[in-house]
Amino acid sequence: MTALLETYIENRFPVQPNHANNNGTLHGGNLMKWLDEVGGMSAIRFAGESCVTARVDELDFLRPVPLGETALIEGYVYDAGETSVNVALRAWREEPRSGETELTTESTFTFVAIDEDGTPIPVPELTVESEKGERLRERALSASE
Repeated sequence: MTALLETYIENRFPVQPNHANNNGTLHGGNLMKWLDEVGGMSAIRFAGESCVTARVDELDFLRPVPLGETALIEGYVYDAGETSVNVALRAWREEPRSGETELTTESTFTFVAIDEDGTPIPVPELTVESEKGERLRERALSASE
């Protein structure tokens, strides 16, 4: 069994000119790709198997990430089914010099564990072994309602 905090992944991506739209901010498609990558890593860590994206729930872009700043992305598994894994994802804009952050995006993605032939396979049961893990899980569950 895998504990929620063992699936927690945080990654940073510098927003460079090739990531920007014509407004000089991070293109939403690039952010979606980065969310998917972080979510996939979290799901794979939990399942111990390859995982593929099955669903993207509400994806709310609250504010842009300007060129030259950093996209800080957090993901963790907050729920699991028989073969599926639900990952909570949030992104912040981060000013690289000061480290100041501001929430920009929230979503949940569902991944399915698969074998080499692409057939769905069972995932372990999620455990929550700390107060921090319980807070993260409750936040994700309440946001998905």
